[in-house]
Amino acid sequence: MRSFLFVVLLLGTAFLLTACPQTPPPPPVNPAECPVGPLQAQATEEPLRLQGLGRFAGEYVPGELLVLPKPGLSVQALRAEGVEPQEALSQGLLRVKVPKGQEEAKARALLRAGARYVQPNYLYRPLRTPNDPLYTTQKVYLNNLLRLEAAWNLSTGQESPPLIAVLDTGILDHEDFQASKYLPAGVNLDVADGDADPTDRSADRGHGLAVASVLGADTDNALGMAGVTWGGYIVPIKVYFDKGNATTLTLLQGVRLARNLGVRIANISLGTNGYDGLLDQELAQARAGGMVIVAAAGNYRSPYPGYSSGGPVMFPASSPSALAVGAVDQNRRRASFSACGSELDLVAPGVGVLVAVPSGGYARFEGTSFASPIVAGVAALYMSKYASLYKSWPTPDQVYTCLTQTAEDLGPAGKDDEYGFGLVRADRVLTDTTYCFP
Repeated sequence: MRSFLFVVLLLGTAFLLTACPQTPPPPPVNPAECPVGPLQAQATEEPLRLQGLGRFAGEYVPGELLVLPKPGLSVQALRAEGVEPQEALSQGLLRVKVPKGQEEAKARALLRAGARYVQPNYLYRPLRTPNDPLYTTQKVYLNNLLRLEAAWNLSTGQESPPLIAVLDTGILDHEDFQASKYLPAGVNLDVADGDADPTDRSADRGHGLAVASVLGADTDNALGMAGVTWGGYIVPIKVYFDKGNATTLTLLQGVRLARNLGVRIANISLGTNGYDGLLDQELAQARAGGMVIVAAAGNYRSPYPGYSSGGPVMFPASSPSALAVGAVDQNRRRASFSACGSELDLVAPGVGVLVAVPSGGYARFEGTSFASPIVAGVAALYMSKYASLYKSWPTPDQVYTCLTQTAEDLGPAGKDDEYGFGLVRADRVLTDTTYCFP
């Protein structure tokens, strides 16, 4: 047989390729150097080395267990424990039937009877992906960083939805965020102007809509973008004057209104340098009453004196009653504008975040203003799932512990001034059985 030698030149680099031996058909030749068809299966299997009890968390087939018995464990011994063998599997495993609701108890009994290892027969489902056409661009940060698809498979925020307040410039209707469906009748949601119309007419027009869309755009509706919650129950509270800013008084009134409405999560993507004692006291009372307050850490377009980039965490994010959220880019690096300091709790994507804009379209924005509602949305997913399981709301302390202790550590090991506890991880928040669902 003849071999042929080829040299391929690509950008000045020579690659030596040797063709597989060829013979003209017929008959076809299949030399050993160029195998075709299925590879031969391995004749032996690696023995299972698991011991003890598997984790009984998540979803699994009710009334079934997978058992790795020790030599000598008989069918009679299994039946004596109320367990019925169903099927012998490879590597010595058994699939057995047990009474529904007693899976973990029967697993422990089997270990005592002579099983080496027992676990549930877990259920695996396709991860939920919304059909919103712009989600393909959001996926880079919502799923690749936060693992939201795995979280959405467990909660979209609609099982037992918490009421979420967005204290901001007000709201505007948009094809992907119909503000009118969230407005409680007869309630003055414009605390700045003292009326029931929270329409945004401020100089920063559109900021409230952008924040609200990140948190809860109408999702899986084959239109526009996806929200972290799939259209969560969002109440826009306007704290901005039409021709001015928010003030201590408007924020006090806004937080108080949120408390009276039974709001469980409040997002505040506003900030000031300094400390506001009156507002801090109001936030403390809101948190003591069960409200989770999530606030943007702040943006600095030029370095603050004494900082190489960014600046100190702004208020109200710096309040002990708030979860302070900084921004990272899509490579998990702190955004240069993002505030930092010991008060920082978490970070979330804040660069190239897709938002709804007043024109009716969409744009990419950056800022801790848009990292904050991402964290507020993950908190809402957690609270919704928790309430559906336990029929009660988790406390703000529980939410804080869950989100911070499951975060992906970035920067120096442990909590640090640039990333806080790290990047919020939605998948861990919805599955953790140590800090979130003990």
